[in-house]
Amino acid sequence: MSRLSLFNSPLLLGFDQFERTLDRVAKAGAEGYPPYNIEQVSDYRLRITLAVAGFALDDLDIQLEDNQLTIRGKQKDDPARVYLYRGIAARQFQRSFILAEGIEVAGATLDNGLLAIDLDRPKVETQIRTVPIRKGSADSEARISIDNHKDAGRRDASRQDASRQDAGGALKQEQ
Repeated sequence: MSRLSLFNSPLLLGFDQFERTLDRVAKAGAEGYPPYNIEQVSDYRLRITLAVAGFALDDLDIQLEDNQLTIRGKQKDDPARVYLYRGIAARQFQRSFILAEGIEVAGATLDNGLLAIDLDRPKVETQIRTVPIRKGSADSEARISIDNHKDAGRRDASRQDASRQDAGGALKQEQ
């Protein structure tokens, strides 16, 4: 049985990484601990705040791998304590967030049981670029050449060299 993709339109090219990210988010589950807030502090700054009451600085760990921010907490049991009743569970947690491309972690603070992680979002600047169109030979169609992929560029160059050969086998010089 094939999986239905949200990005199977021929107009959406290069979104496969985005689709994989959505799959990871869906698999992360809806674990509710610890509760958290995400707020927009300014136009270019976000803050994730997690309620981690009972956790000390040494009990918490924040890691950023690729675009995945992972916060882990593990409390250490004190064997010297004897509990008559234990209503506050010493539990561990792991909470992950997928960050958009370009977002950077600016820092983290722990204050009164709240862990705040500040994120900087870069300004989005519109990029406009003109792509040159070269005229192909009479027997081939016009090709648009974008030099992003070296291998594709080498294949295009060899095809153009072959099409520019005249009847005597000499190459015409391009100016």
